[in-house]
Amino acid sequence: MQPSKRVNIVSVKLVKESSMLYRNRRIRSPQDSAQLFREYLGEVDREHFIVACLDTKNQPTNISTVHIGSINASIVHPREVMKTAILSNAASIICCHPHPSGDPTPSPEDIEVTERLAEAGRIVGIELIDHIILGDDRYVSLKEKGYF
Repeated sequence: MQPSKRVNIVSVKLVKESSMLYRNRRIRSPQDSAQLFREYLGEVDREHFIVACLDTKNQPTNISTVHIGSINASIVHPREVMKTAILSNAASIICCHPHPSGDPTPSPEDIEVTERLAEAGRIVGIELIDHIILGDDRYVSLKEKGYF
């Protein structure tokens, strides 16, 4: 007979690390999203994949850095993005990452991860509103470009 298996009893929670003021209160456009993410990120020298969780009125409830990559790559898995959204009871999310090169042109990998995130969101009932890529003084909205 096999010995009993010990099963851990756990709880999962979000922990507020800090906060920031957002004057617009509500995301109404890709430009609003880009502004929010620029305020959050400041100047970074590598790719940070960020998710903003929104309520039913498109008001950001929290922002989380899901992954920090290298100067030209960030490997993002949908479960990591959706984890924060699910724990936040988000109605929708907006994702963002900067291209430290300054050129916000989406790579094939950017497009692929966006499609995967949109599909994961459909499955769990959390809409991906947009994926913003920040560059030097400009940005690209993958939603506006029709990638998903």
